[in-house]
Amino acid sequence: MSEASDLRREGYEQARELLRQCVTDDGFLASTVERDNYRRIWSRDGVIIGLAALMTGADSLIETMRRTLKTLGEHQGEHGEIPSNVDTVAHRISYGGTTGRVDADLWFVIGCGEYWKATGDDAFLDEMLPVLERVRFLLGAWEFNDRGLIYVPQTGDWADEYVQSGYILYDQLLYLQALRTFCRIHHHMHGSADHQLEDRTMRMAHLIRSNYWFNGKDPEDVYHEVLYRKGRKAAPHRASRYWMPFFSPTGYGYRFDAFANVLAGLFGVADNDQAEHVDHYIRDITPEKLSLLPAFHPVIEPVDRDWESLQMMFSYSFKNNPYEFHNGGLWPMITGFYVADLVKRGHTVTARRYLDGIHQANALPLDDQPWGFPEYVHGKKLTAGGNRCQGWSAAAAVMAHHALDGQPLIRLDSND
Repeated sequence: MSEASDLRREGYEQARELLRQCVTDDGFLASTVERDNYRRIWSRDGVIIGLAALMTGADSLIETMRRTLKTLGEHQGEHGEIPSNVDTVAHRISYGGTTGRVDADLWFVIGCGEYWKATGDDAFLDEMLPVLERVRFLLGAWEFNDRGLIYVPQTGDWADEYVQSGYILYDQLLYLQALRTFCRIHHHMHGSADHQLEDRTMRMAHLIRSNYWFNGKDPEDVYHEVLYRKGRKAAPHRASRYWMPFFSPTGYGYRFDAFANVLAGLFGVADNDQAEHVDHYIRDITPEKLSLLPAFHPVIEPVDRDWESLQMMFSYSFKNNPYEFHNGGLWPMITGFYVADLVKRGHTVTARRYLDGIHQANALPLDDQPWGFPEYVHGKKLTAGGNRCQGWSAAAAVMAHHALDGQPLIRLDSND
């Protein structure tokens, strides 16, 4: 057996074992390590781990996804907000830090839809329907100006210690998938389409394609004409290479957001040509010795204009030194989604290379422990960083493995 085959076999077994260790009566823990607030039921981490669990077909893991969603739904806030995380032992509920976490609600909706689609558990859907309706209302309110895109405050999503805010592409893509989920659920529950909701969903896809790739042809699909024109003019070397990460009332951001670009392909927003441009860019920034995607690129250095703002954003301690954490750190979790996207588009050889990168990263020692399953890998030194025993790093290996075996990561897709 080849060295690569040995790594894939052991990597998958180690990842499945860590997923089992993350199982509790209330759902998946983000990590088994007692550090900061990782040992809690998180909406974002829990759903991502749950998506991998659905691909395994393992009853115990699938049931834990159901319990994760149930725990989050039971702690919904009075305005409809889904918790960022729940500590069921200490009875502590967090809806975010200095601002709320918009993507907690989005991942929750997607998770409910994917669990229901995979299992056909209509009883679960009936139980969650009132919770989902409140989330849907809140998401509409977060559009603020009723023009189709949700506004995300600084630190309002997974990149909660990074410098972006406003109309963030990552969140818009999750919102689009959440709207698709609402459409499918409505059709199942009522036996007919909600035409207004479906029109809203189609318009959302047009808005994303027009405003984040700078190919708006219909004036109605340009969110803000002045911002769009100035943004396009300022991005001659970035336009048509990857999707813009965000825009706000002050202008566009231009760094490469790997998670957003991967989701654009996975959710069927990117066409083949756009996806190939993104693939080419990713090849250019992937380290030769370790096939993993950085969270954002290029790195923010102390000499850069954004450095001062970046230094101000952290919850417990500053993590975003160059090539660390969100600031150029390499993430197995994001790479797992990329493997699923590559497989969906038929690029299985490339997908296996990135799967091997995930296993190599997960096998790195951390805190003197082998198979550390680190949160991220240093973008230059290629050493393990962040917290160890991260459930979604294990989930990345599991989802990538099963994607290559023919299992869909997202069942409620754009053609469903």
